[in-house]
Amino acid sequence: MHQTVAQITAILAFTCLLSASSSWAEVYKFTDKDGIVHYTSKRPAGQANVTTFSFPCYASDTTCNQVDWESIPLNRSAFADEIQAAAQVFTVDDALIRAIIHAESAYQPDALSPKGAQGLMQLMPATQKELQIVDVFNPINNIEGGTLYLSRLLDQFGDDVELAAAAYNAGPGAVRQYGGVPPYRETREYVRRVKILYRRYRSTGS
Repeated sequence: MHQTVAQITAILAFTCLLSASSSWAEVYKFTDKDGIVHYTSKRPAGQANVTTFSFPCYASDTTCNQVDWESIPLNRSAFADEIQAAAQVFTVDDALIRAIIHAESAYQPDALSPKGAQGLMQLMPATQKELQIVDVFNPINNIEGGTLYLSRLLDQFGDDVELAAAAYNAGPGAVRQYGGVPPYRETREYVRRVKILYRRYRSTGS
């Protein structure tokens, strides 16, 4: 998970808007022999001067098992116009879009996962190419692309939110292979989070 100074600054600044969590993630900063500054989620080996940043862990990481998704504050205002527009165009419940964004990136438009997923709805490069997304870190492009992809998954799985969420995380092929939610720890935890967040966003309104 290498990130630019701007990205890591945005993440750290964003945490000031979030309430405290008992689950924390670590980011390590070091400068290599060529003078290039790196940020990584894994402690770098063989580096003498390493700076450690800690911040609340909210994204779809299975190690964030101490976050109480039943009580974590919801965000009903961020990107409201963009989410509502995408919901109308692609006929997807705006509460579900918010649940996915919350579980994926905690509303961080510059989010970058260790696996390479990017932006608010954490789109992989292959998905970006398929959806012809030019600037994945642009909130409008990311939300439109992510919602289009989500709508296709809902169509494939008969509007079953659980299966669509599983496919969003593990891919539709894995869901078809197992005839349901794949037995992957990450995917099962992800589906659990999305279902909780979706129920809460629906009950309160986005």
